[in-house]
Amino acid sequence: MTKYDVVALGEILVDMAPGEISAQGNSTFEACPGGAPCNVLSLLTKANHKTAFIGKVGDDMFGNMLINTIKELGIGTEGVVYDKEVRTTLAFVQKLPNGDRDFSFYRNPGADMMLNEKEVNYDLIKNTRIFHFGTLSMTSECAKEATQKAVKFAKDNGILVSFDPNLREPLWDDLEEAKKAILWGMENCDILKISDNEVEFMTGLSDMTEGYKKIKEMSSAKQVFVTLGGDGSMGSCGDEIIKVPGIKMESVVDTTGAGDTFMGCALHYILQNGIDLDKENIQSLLKLANSTAAKITQVKGALKVMPIIE
Repeated sequence: MTKYDVVALGEILVDMAPGEISAQGNSTFEACPGGAPCNVLSLLTKANHKTAFIGKVGDDMFGNMLINTIKELGIGTEGVVYDKEVRTTLAFVQKLPNGDRDFSFYRNPGADMMLNEKEVNYDLIKNTRIFHFGTLSMTSECAKEATQKAVKFAKDNGILVSFDPNLREPLWDDLEEAKKAILWGMENCDILKISDNEVEFMTGLSDMTEGYKKIKEMSSAKQVFVTLGGDGSMGSCGDEIIKVPGIKMESVVDTTGAGDTFMGCALHYILQNGIDLDKENIQSLLKLANSTAAKITQVKGALKVMPIIE
């Protein structure tokens, strides 16, 4: 009997979300706990799944705040390591007029980049049903090696592997390296969630139906999901591509965590129903993930405020 439902490896950081203008006319920022893998775990923990996180934070006020937060949420912290020298990563987020986000990362390096293969808690991976990862943990050599060894260990032990690229272009010195990392993840996962902009980045195709087909060819994943922002999402059953429209919200407060909410919903559905899904299952999964992801856009931040799956 496995001890965990999902174990994730990767970054945990502080999203500095834009706040109100101060009385002095200065910009303010709210320190929101974040990091895609932990956002996914937060959603799953709220859905009564047993989860644990593997990653590294600085031995500083932000690192302590992050770990105390995930402990309070019920995410296992046995896999967390502290770095005495390198500080916890900060990501300053600016909302653009079109609703997209612009990031300024204080991560040169950040503690999350410093995890090495010897610090990975392999017992956690061995005792989970799904192991989840992304590419932010592949932007430095030591964390990349740790990530790839962890994925290989999971595969060798028959654990389902889930991958969400979560591309952040400013964090890569060379975007060709980003492409290689995403391709490696796509070739070594059972469940893939990828966004429309990442599909275009990897294939050069802006037509998402053609892009979906190409991504499926490039990936080893049994289940491939493409998120289309407010336009919904796509999956497939056999050769049939299934698209479910998004939920239109009157206004959007913050899109941070929408993709992670979708990812968490997909894993929740697969934990309940298995990875072999028929057309009706795929439609149900996409509908559930779309509606839940729409909810997170109504609040600021992600990790502490992930929605409940209904």
